[in-house]
Amino acid sequence: MSRQDFSTSIGVDRSPQEVFEAIGDVRGWWSAGVRGGTRELGDVFVFEVDGVHRSTMRLTEVVPGERVVWHVDDAWLSFVADTQEWVGTDVRFEITPTAEGSELRFTHAGLTPDVECYDVCAGAWGMYVAESLRRRIETGAGTPHVPEDGITEYEQDLLAGHVASEV
Repeated sequence: MSRQDFSTSIGVDRSPQEVFEAIGDVRGWWSAGVRGGTRELGDVFVFEVDGVHRSTMRLTEVVPGERVVWHVDDAWLSFVADTQEWVGTDVRFEITPTAEGSELRFTHAGLTPDVECYDVCAGAWGMYVAESLRRRIETGAGTPHVPEDGITEYEQDLLAGHVASEV
């Protein structure tokens, strides 16, 4: 069994504190429909894409300007056999100062190549972190999922690729 967790990094020309603040604005870069607190230690929030994915996250580490960790307390993924693959995993944001600003290392600990949702979930995280969160950090406005709009074309393509690869 592989333990290579999905991880990606981005460099931005903003301070570690600005990166930290943007991460906490989950509605501004992941989903406008997130319910619950997203900034303080112990906060619990729910992310949902109707009919596709629901996750309940609890903030287990919050170190301003350095690190944020979400623990997945509950999850449901419609497109895999084990619909609870994310339960018990951790989503980590680690911020390091650089000469140009900051590096953000994102890791979903437990999202490994040996779990069924890896390709779809890694693709989605890659898009949300490298595109939406980066925009939120650099411009103040990300491109979060908007529940009223349904799933995006990109999300449809990810799911279609996953379904096609299973046939």
